Amino acid sequence: MTTLPPANLGTTPGKSLGGWDGRPPGLPSAIPPPSVPLTFLLASAFGLVACGAFLIWARNFAIVDPTNDHVVATAHLAMLATLSMGVLGALHQFTPVITIRPLRSIKISRATFLCWLLGAWLLPIGFATTIESIVEAGGFFAGLAVFLLVVNITPALRAKGKGAPVTGLRLAVIGFVITACYGIVYVVDRRGNWFDLNGRVVLAHAIIGMFGWLGLSYVSVAEKLWPMFLLAHVPGRRRSSWVAIWAIAGGVVLISPALLFNLVWLAWIGAAVLAVGLGAHLYSLLMHVLHRRRKADLHLLFVVTSAFSLIASVGLALGATLIMSSHHHLGVALSSCMVGAIGGWLLIAYIGHLHKVVPFILWSVLRGKGIKEKSDKTQLMFADLYNHQVAFFDYILVTSGICAVCIGLAGSFSILLLIGGILLIATGLTVPLNLSVPTLRFLKQAKDTGAPAFDK
Repeated sequence: MTTLPPANLGTTPGKSLGGWDGRPPGLPSAIPPPSVPLTFLLASAFGLVACGAFLIWARNFAIVDPTNDHVVATAHLAMLATLSMGVLGALHQFTPVITIRPLRSIKISRATFLCWLLGAWLLPIGFATTIESIVEAGGFFAGLAVFLLVVNITPALRAKGKGAPVTGLRLAVIGFVITACYGIVYVVDRRGNWFDLNGRVVLAHAIIGMFGWLGLSYVSVAEKLWPMFLLAHVPGRRRSSWVAIWAIAGGVVLISPALLFNLVWLAWIGAAVLAVGLGAHLYSLLMHVLHRRRKADLHLLFVVTSAFSLIASVGLALGATLIMSSHHHLGVALSSCMVGAIGGWLLIAYIGHLHKVVPFILWSVLRGKGIKEKSDKTQLMFADLYNHQVAFFDYILVTSGICAVCIGLAGSFSILLLIGGILLIATGLTVPLNLSVPTLRFLKQAKDTGAPAFDK
């Protein structure tokens, strides 16, 4: 079991920062109440369900024109309502853990959630219905959520000497702000048409969102989670983590303006730098896997599969670039497949880590209520808070769904997009159920047996 750093911010037991009654001993007082990250994580599951449903609806448009508004709406549900929602929840949980500094305000955290929830859903709905007022409202709330996040998380990210993960999170938040600025300009342009909003320009925006925000966030947090979840101690100074963070950020800085101003030579340089960063990330994962002390388990399977999806996306990007000029439709299909593979890299890793992170959060809730043992009087562990067979089924669902979507986009197979959408819906429904039902059962048992936590 992971040893947590001691609480050292001077809060008193029982009630501490953010009004969390009964905080378990030893849990840093900088960590927000469980309801803060869990609301983001639960909302991301609903986002995945909606993404699958929209994919089914937009499948015939996707095989003809991947830039169609229906497909754009589906992509935004994936990137905003699912992945970004989940990453925001992770940031609210792990930034205080990594830095041992609290967020500015729990109320701002909740306001961030509500604003991002509105923005992440209104934007896709507006794109799908072509109602510009809905798009503009979604852009407003999304921009407000980004502003609130920056205000709230800045005090924690000011921590000095916390290594590559904190540096990466700082850069990721900057990437989030830039992505939002791009998005606001695009929302305005949909009505004003004051510059040429073509596919190349939109891709400049997408590169920052996928790698400068979501990718950097995952790479940064993973450098803290892998040692814990794999029980791995990589000897040496671990320069690969620094190379990954700076090279990914540097590659994005080069590629995005290169696409924006159609500078092909600069785009190739940026792509090479980004490839170095992603390679360093994969090398760091390999070192953690080789030096792990925990036996191969489902979490490792999720993480390794995610890495293969990233490798596939690099190959697809190269293939699309080389083919685009001579076979435009195939090049566009491979480009959309590449975006699906990048989404698969992040989604598979995200769901895999959820099976470690959510039990950790819920375990602290149970400990705070005095629930420390199972019915057989053995110690309650993280692994007791979800069904492992269902978790493996979720692995099959999400990986099969990503494969179906990618092959369907690359080969213009509508039936595979239908299957992929159904599998993603099933994933979005079963994961939160599997991660919540055991905890609810423990709470009910404790209440029925008159555990001390319920003696009032």
